[in-house]
Amino acid sequence: MNIHRGDHLTVRDLRLLSACPEQVEMFAAEWPNGVDLTEAALLRAAVLHLDLGWFASKVLTAPAQAEYDRVTAPAWAEYDRVRAPAWAEYDRVRATAQAEYDRVTAPAQAEYDRVTATAWAEYGRVRATELWAALLQPRQDLTEGRLNDLSLHV
Repeated sequence: MNIHRGDHLTVRDLRLLSACPEQVEMFAAEWPNGVDLTEAALLRAAVLHLDLGWFASKVLTAPAQAEYDRVTAPAWAEYDRVRAPAWAEYDRVRATAQAEYDRVTAPAQAEYDRVTATAWAEYGRVRATELWAALLQPRQDLTEGRLNDLSLHV
């Protein structure tokens, strides 16, 4: 699909490009009747966190995509640089919270494991017993049209 500046972009166009449903829904909420592809519209799309990188990969020619990647690479690197300390702090806090959660829930988890292991073992015993009983029943041999005892070959 060839899309250029000034073209009118619609929900249908995004679906034809195989946009993910969440992004299409966000687009439709902002522009239910579509939008003319302008710089202002793209700036608004960025504010809405629509995936402009994905859109670029779908509509730009290979040379235009290469130039787009070259020009946006420094901004991406700066984003990663600024984001790194926040991710590190998030991981630190999350690890501490996970450790506390694991400590607090360990007794309940152990009891759950104990009870379900017993139930699982009983379920397995019943299944094996009932399967064996079913295998001992005469069965209709459909190929010969007569009753046969099931014989197992090991």
